[in-house]
Amino acid sequence: MKLFSTAYFPPIQYIAAIAEGMTLSPEKVIPSVIYIDIHEHYKKQSYRNRAVIATADGRMNLNVPVIHDGNIFATPVKDIRIDWSTDWLTRTERAIDAAYHTSAYYDYYRDDLFSVLERKREYLVEMNTDILRFFLEKTGVAADIRYTESYIETADEDYREVIHPKRKDTILRDLGLEKPYFQVFAQKHGFMDNLSIMDLLFNEGPDSIVLLFKLALA
Repeated sequence: MKLFSTAYFPPIQYIAAIAEGMTLSPEKVIPSVIYIDIHEHYKKQSYRNRAVIATADGRMNLNVPVIHDGNIFATPVKDIRIDWSTDWLTRTERAIDAAYHTSAYYDYYRDDLFSVLERKREYLVEMNTDILRFFLEKTGVAADIRYTESYIETADEDYREVIHPKRKDTILRDLGLEKPYFQVFAQKHGFMDNLSIMDLLFNEGPDSIVLLFKLALA
């Protein structure tokens, strides 16, 4: 079982780990089968409601505010609701515009992405899954997304705590995919790793798949 936590604008290595289970050849595409743990307890300061993008000032966190009813950290993530009482979505869209408006493929994907956000889902998992499906489709990664039916203690490939904004991981290195790609602010800040998949897609467009999956086409 390939097991993930839900993620908001997931980092590149999250998508690469999904792609690793995909079969891609001129004859067929077999999707990667992944499970998202929706019964784990919610945890703060994780990719569950945080993403990292590259801006003119360096790294920037994007966060989704959630409703704190009772003991939120004892609440299954499937029951976590988004707090729409403030206009955080407008601020988020403006931040993304400012960071990526000069990227080569931003105009191509922008409106479709924002339409996903503007569905204003009630639950965090719903919005995150919408976003995940968007980026899988646009990067060309085929995946069968499934939700767990109960909390899973362990899994053969458990990425729930491996992929974390506070910890470095070796996923891209282990997959042979650890290499830089074009970034708008690279001359100012150098190459920034561990960013949201949007950074790769907006800068590399259809070529993103090459950096997410080791193509071995016959």
